[in-house]
Amino acid sequence: MSMIDMLITIFSGTLIYATPLIFTALGGVFSERSGVVNIALEGLMVIGAFTAAVVTIWTGERMGISPALAPWLGVLAAMVAGMLFALLHAFASIDLRADQVVSGVALNFLAAGVAMFMVKKLFEGAGQTTTVQHAFSKFAIPGLSSIPLIGPGFFNVYALTYLAIILVAISWYVLYKTPFGLRLRAVGEHPAAADTVGVNVRRMRYMAVIISGGLAGIGGSALSIAISSSFQHATVSGHGFMALAAMIFGKWHPSGALGAALFFGFATALGVSGQVLGLTAYVPSELLNALPYLLTILALAGVVGRAEAPAANGKPYQKGSR
Repeated sequence: MSMIDMLITIFSGTLIYATPLIFTALGGVFSERSGVVNIALEGLMVIGAFTAAVVTIWTGERMGISPALAPWLGVLAAMVAGMLFALLHAFASIDLRADQVVSGVALNFLAAGVAMFMVKKLFEGAGQTTTVQHAFSKFAIPGLSSIPLIGPGFFNVYALTYLAIILVAISWYVLYKTPFGLRLRAVGEHPAAADTVGVNVRRMRYMAVIISGGLAGIGGSALSIAISSSFQHATVSGHGFMALAAMIFGKWHPSGALGAALFFGFATALGVSGQVLGLTAYVPSELLNALPYLLTILALAGVVGRAEAPAANGKPYQKGSR
C-alpha cells in the first residue's frame, strides 16, 4: 500500500469512526450545559443502535420500503427511542433529584439488558440481529471527492458523517446565539438566578436531556446501520464513554467535542486498520485495539488539561432554593 493510500484510509477512517462520537458528545454537551450529568450516553447509544438495526431490517426487508429510505427511518426511530429512554434519566435526575451518576449507570445496565432481551425475542434466540441489508453506504460528493488525497479521504464517507459535522455548527449557533441556548446555559451555571428572571429550570433541563437522548440515539444508529451493519452486545462497546470523554476533553463546547471526537476516531481508525496499514509489524494489534480506550482514560483523568464543568452540573435544583 502506497503512502497516499495509507493517508486516505486513515483520513476516511477517522471521520467514519468519529461520527457516532460526534453525535453523542453533542448530546452530552446539551445535557451537561443544562446541569444534568449524563453518564447514560452509553445506554442511549445501545438503545439507538438496537432500534435503528431492527427498524431498518423490518422496513427494508419485510415491508419492501426503498433501500435509500429504510436506513433513514432507522435513524429517525433511533432518535425517538433515545429521547424516550432519556426521559427516565430526566425524571430520576430532575423530579426525583436522584444521584445523576447512579441514575446514568443504572440506565446503562437497563439499556444493555433490554436490547439483548429483545434481540433474542425478535431473532429466534440469536445473540445478534441479522445483517442489515439496506445499511448506509459511502456517499461521494461530486467534484470534491476527486480532489487528490483530500477528496477520497474527506468527501467519500457516510451521509451521517456530513450530518454530524453540520450539527456541530447548528449546536454552536443554538447554544451561543439564541435565547434558548442562553437559558439552557444559565440553568447549568446558576439555576436560582435563572429562576428569578422567569426561566423554567425544570423544563429547560428536561428539554436538554431529551435532546441529548435523541443525539445519542442517532450516534448509536451510526454504529449499527453504517459501520457494523448489525447489532450485537459488542456493537457500542464503550463508545458512549468515549463520547463522554470527548465532551469533557472538548470543555463542554460543540467545536471542542468535534475535535476530541476526531482525535478518538483517529485512534480507532489506527486500531481497526492496523493490519491493513502494516502497523502490526511494529506495534502489537492488541495495543492498537486498546488505544482508543487508553486515550479515553487519559482524557478523563485530566492528563491533557483541566476542564471545568458548568457550575451547577450534577446538582439537583428545587424551586426556591439558593
